[in-house]
Amino acid sequence: MFKSTEGAQRHRVAIDVEETYRRFGPMVMRRCRQLLKDEQLALDTMHDVFVQLLVHQRRLDDRAMSSLLYRIATNLSLNKIRSKSRRPESPSSELLTRIAEATSEEDAAHARTLLDRVFGREPVSTRTIAVLHLHDGLTLKEVAEVVGLSVSGVRKRLRKLKAIAKSIDDSGGVKDAAGAGAALGGAKG
Repeated sequence: MFKSTEGAQRHRVAIDVEETYRRFGPMVMRRCRQLLKDEQLALDTMHDVFVQLLVHQRRLDDRAMSSLLYRIATNLSLNKIRSKSRRPESPSSELLTRIAEATSEEDAAHARTLLDRVFGREPVSTRTIAVLHLHDGLTLKEVAEVVGLSVSGVRKRLRKLKAIAKSIDDSGGVKDAAGAGAALGGAKG
């Protein structure tokens, strides 16, 4: 009446991940590339697929390998797309990255000066919003709940900060006085 699982367990052999990579790697890469539309991210995701295979190779068998890899590639790609939409990278974050990566005393002093210029006339809550969203990766809705503002209020403050940061050139100065005024008063939202 009950089927024995001994036979199924006896035939289970660890997957040869290296051979599977050679055989199915191009298919997995095509799937990742199709979904992610970013060559480097697709390559990273393809490698993640095979890392998953390595981690679970003792539990898996080699039946329907292409379907399994296709599904893993799809799920990992969709997870990366979701993560990216929750924590979008901003083109104006280059300045913020340079500030965060300041290591020498001189760079740190320059970074503090830039931060003072960016946050100079902003309320403390705007600094909190920037840290929560740009550094900690919270969504606009999550930030709004933490600071007690609406999502549109958070978005408006971030847009204003980005405009100010954009108006600051690489030397830490403002491009021009009119640009600084426009950055402060001209943010939409």
